[in-house]
Order: sequence, then structure tokens, then C-alpha cells
Amino acid sequence: MTKKELAELLMYSSPREIYVITYYNVLKRLFCPFRVRVLQEIGALKKGQIVLVQEIKVTYELKTVYIIDNQAFYYHHFDIIM
Repeated sequence: MTKKELAELLMYSSPREIYVITYYNVLKRLFCPFRVRVLQEIGALKKGQIVLVQEIKVTYELKTVYIIDNQAFYYHHFDIIM
């Protein structure tokens, strides 16, 4: 994906909100900051710890990244708490 293609895609997204599908197949919109549980130790974060996501970013490979305490982490290390 080129920088131009990524820029066009990001025109329609926001770093402050995310859409998720719940366990009951309901679409919900979450606004930052929202709480997540750490699934495995990563960096200074401990397994089971509850932290706040400040922003949501996307890499060039279109992988979702959460900004927590001004550090970037891939989304798959966390479970969203609703």
C-alpha cells in the first residue's frame, strides 16, 4: 500500500473512535479513552492489567495499533472491556 492509498483510507477514519462487534453481534462505537485488559506481558504492561487506550492508529500493513501511555502496541495483545 502506498502512502497516498493509506492517506485516502485514513480520511474516513478517526484516531479517537473504533467500531467493535460484541459477543452478541451488536455493533458498538467506542470513543477514546476506552479500557482494555492486557492479555500477555508486553513492554511495561503486565498480564491482566487494565489500561486506557488514548488513540487508535493504523500501520502501512493496515494493522491496528493502540496508543497507551504514549507507546504503540498491536491490538491483539489486548481485550476490549465494555
